[in-house]
Amino acid sequence: MKKPLWKCPKCERTFANPNQSHTCRKLGHLDDHFAKRPPELRALFDALAKAVRACGPSDVLPEKTRIAFHRRMSFISVYPRRDHLILGIVLAERVEHPRFESVQTFSPRNHLHNLRLRAIDEIDDDVRAWIRAAYDVGEQRHLVK
Repeated sequence: MKKPLWKCPKCERTFANPNQSHTCRKLGHLDDHFAKRPPELRALFDALAKAVRACGPSDVLPEKTRIAFHRRMSFISVYPRRDHLILGIVLAERVEHPRFESVQTFSPRNHLHNLRLRAIDEIDDDVRAWIRAAYDVGEQRHLVK
């Protein structure tokens, strides 16, 4: 059984570990990330959010520079740009795929895979599989294997 989440008393974010180090700041508003962007970009984000919701519930955290999808830990980060979204997908294993522009390894079971999304039809079977795997990381299921 997993420990209950700890909630920071100042910013009210939840974390798997008590007193976890973080940038303590109140969350912003999702709409602010898309205020000066074309409506197609918000539609792309909404389609991505729908794909994430298909895995189960998650919190959407509009932070200062990114939007995070969060369960026990943040598992997908989204950086809206002028005409695309940069996705950071946290996977338990390093995956080599031409769609990933970069992969950063933080620990043996924590690899951040970055890719760009420009259109809704790019949320294909590969991206959905990566979202599902990242959701499991967000639930910390990869730590019990």
